[in-house]
Amino acid sequence: MKQMTRRTFLTHTLAAAATVTIAGTKSSGRVLGANDVIRVGVAGIHGQGNGHIEEYVGLKGVQITYLIDPDTRLFASRSASIKEKWGRSPVCVQDIRKALEDKELDAISIATPNHWHSLMTIWACQAGKDVYVEKPLSHNISEGRRCVEAARRYNRIVQHGTQQRSSAGRANEIAAVHSGKYGKLLVSKGYCCKPRWSIGRKEKTQPPAELDFNIWLGPAPEQPYHANLVHYNWHWFWDFGNGDIGNQGIHEIDVARWAIKGATLPTKVWSLGGRFAYQDQGQTPNTQMAVLEYGDTLLVFEVRGLVDKPKDSPFKFKVANEYYTTDGMITEGKFYPKNGGTPEKLAHFDVKVTPGGAWGSFLHAVRSRKIADCNADVEVGHLSCVLVHAANTSYRLGEKVPFDAKSQKLGDNREIVETFHNLTNNLLGVGVKLEETSYQLGRTLTLDPKTERFVGEGADQANAFLTCSYREPFVVPAKV
Repeated sequence: MKQMTRRTFLTHTLAAAATVTIAGTKSSGRVLGANDVIRVGVAGIHGQGNGHIEEYVGLKGVQITYLIDPDTRLFASRSASIKEKWGRSPVCVQDIRKALEDKELDAISIATPNHWHSLMTIWACQAGKDVYVEKPLSHNISEGRRCVEAARRYNRIVQHGTQQRSSAGRANEIAAVHSGKYGKLLVSKGYCCKPRWSIGRKEKTQPPAELDFNIWLGPAPEQPYHANLVHYNWHWFWDFGNGDIGNQGIHEIDVARWAIKGATLPTKVWSLGGRFAYQDQGQTPNTQMAVLEYGDTLLVFEVRGLVDKPKDSPFKFKVANEYYTTDGMITEGKFYPKNGGTPEKLAHFDVKVTPGGAWGSFLHAVRSRKIADCNADVEVGHLSCVLVHAANTSYRLGEKVPFDAKSQKLGDNREIVETFHNLTNNLLGVGVKLEETSYQLGRTLTLDPKTERFVGEGADQANAFLTCSYREPFVVPAKV
């Protein structure tokens, strides 16, 4: 596992990083009237990017005019529904810089690998485009703050792809937690338990002729192509992804933070886990626990990838949030009293969510130019992504310890202890011999919420993960 190195950014001339401003400034953006069509370019058209296309095709007042992907193999098939809906095919390009040069383009919808999210967001803002960017907003902590700065400086709408922020039902659940009607919140718990079995090993080869692998790599370090990178398993490599806590998990970790009233960043974080049950090419943990401290409230997160979807499996798919209070537990729209009794449906609260779902509400905010209309504003996304990056930093700075050694790390918090038991029981259930196995026990790190830097013991090593070395000319600027 290669550790990210600290990079001291010097002042880059725009000539040296011409890609940053090639599309111009915010003056490039059109002023939209109420009846104007919003012209969108979708960047990254595999997987979730196809979902973006389907969403926009189903909405009014929008047109997809560009498809952007370094792999040309899906251009024809993805263009079909667009031509059917609007009577013209989109312009298809491999390099987003070409699309950003078009002053008639209003917005970019980003569904690329994680390591591209922030740079594309910043470039788009500088070019006068609004942005819908998939989760996670950033590949490291520093990138996220640069995205916030770019959105504010260039007066752009940037919506983060944590779609539960656009759910009135979820907003009501959060309002119930905040109300105190069901007790004081003690632990906000999130789960990401999806099947993440071995990806095997793929040999290093030449990339397909249809793929511009240089563009695909973008900001990431130069390295050979292999088929486990393109188009999904990059999630499990540190140079491109953030593991499942930053894939599916960011949705639920965002909700968990949302439930802690007024929460921004925690003051302490630690994480543990490992990649168990198989040996493959992947690097990120398939099993992970993270604990983040917000005063007297804890945010606990559980990742278990050694699960199955069948209903008769003892280790089931589970993507959910639970809120443990002094009086009981809230989950899935119900309150479960602490001392037993019949679960009750949550009361109705007055909540405000911009209608239209995630993509429809984004288009509404693009027209209104009001950050308040953006259900998941860029800064909301950034703060939640910091939790992912902080947990992964703790994990990556950890040490191997045997399962049979009693760890004082867990303490006596019931939800923390039970989460660890969930992990170990799952491992035992899929045949992992714990007595012969060690796990990665992460370092406890202290975070300063104001500076978004680690402080105290271990800070120098942890702060080395705040950013990374970028491959020219795909450089995320140190200052926007």
